[in-house]
Amino acid sequence: MSEVGDPRATRREEPPARPRVPTVDLCPWLSGDRATRARTARTVDDALRGAGFLLVTGHGVDPSLRARIREAARAFFVLPAETKQRYAARVGGRGWLGPGVEANGYSEGTETPPDLKESLTFATHEPFEDPETNAEWYAPNVWPAEAPGLRELCVEYLARMAGLENRLLALLGEALGVEPDFFTRHMDHPTYGFNINWYPGTEVVGAPEPGQFRIGPHTDFGTVTLLDRQTGKGGLQVFTDEDGWQDAPFDPAAFTVNIGDLMARWTGDRWRSGRHRVLPPPADAPTEELMSLVYFGECTPGTVVESVPAPVGRVAYPPVDSHAYLRDKLNSITVS
Repeated sequence: MSEVGDPRATRREEPPARPRVPTVDLCPWLSGDRATRARTARTVDDALRGAGFLLVTGHGVDPSLRARIREAARAFFVLPAETKQRYAARVGGRGWLGPGVEANGYSEGTETPPDLKESLTFATHEPFEDPETNAEWYAPNVWPAEAPGLRELCVEYLARMAGLENRLLALLGEALGVEPDFFTRHMDHPTYGFNINWYPGTEVVGAPEPGQFRIGPHTDFGTVTLLDRQTGKGGLQVFTDEDGWQDAPFDPAAFTVNIGDLMARWTGDRWRSGRHRVLPPPADAPTEELMSLVYFGECTPGTVVESVPAPVGRVAYPPVDSHAYLRDKLNSITVS
C-alpha cells in the first residue's frame, strides 16, 4: 500500500511494494562456519540500518505453544467488561489494559484517539534485591482465574523468549562488530515486558474514529521486540523513508523482530528503531480478530547505555539510565 499522494499509487501494473525486511535463519548462525556466520551478521546489520525489522526462523519455538496461549487468552478477552475490570492495570503494570487506556501515537507527539485493542500484560517474575528497584519494576504477575492454563503456558513461552533474546543479542553484537557479550552482559536480570494484544473487529469496537488505529504509529522503547503475529487486512505495517507505509511481510513460522529506541541509541543511530503501526479493523471484514504475542526485551535495571563511538555509531548521545529512559517512554503513551 502506498501513502496518499505517492505517485507510485497510479502505476497499477506494479505489485505492492514491501519493506526491505529479510528473513534470517538462526540455524546457520548457530552452527555454521565463520564465513556463514559473517554473512548472517552482514544481513542483520543491513536490515537494521534500513527498516529496523527482521523475520527470524530457526528459533525452535513450538508453534503449538503459541496457538495454545492464544486459545487460553481469548477465553479471557471475550468475557464481559465488568469481569475483566477486576484485573485492570495501568500502562507499564501487570494485568488487563482495557479499551481507551493507551495511545501509542502519543510517543511521537501525535494526539491520536486511543488504540483499538485490549492487552494482558506481564513482566519479570523474579523480584530484585534493591528495594527501590523492586518498588518501581517488580510486582506479582496477574493471572486471570477465568483463563485456566494461561500461566503455565506463558511461563514456558517466556523462558523460550529469554533464550531466543540472548541468541539474538549475541548475533547483534557480532553484526555491530563488538564483542559477543556486548549486549548480553546487561541482561542477567532484565525487567522485560510481555503483552498479549487482542484486536477485535468492528462488530466489537465499532467504526474507528478518524486517525484511530489498532495501534498508532510508534517505535518500541527498549532493546529488541520479538513478535509472534497473525496477518489480516487490519495488520502490521512498517515505515521506511524510501517506501513510506507498507504491509509487513509475513511468515507464520517466523518471529518478527525489531529494535527499539534504546537499542538505536546504544548503536549511535547506526540502527534505526523500527517505526510501525497496526491498521484499524477493516470495515469490510467486521469479524476480523487478530492476536499478537509481544515480548519486549529490556536491560537489567541500572544499566547505563552509552552510544557506540564512530565510525560504527553515527550520533553520540549522552549516556542514559536505561530504566529512567524506559519509564519516561511508558508514561508518554498513557491516556489520562
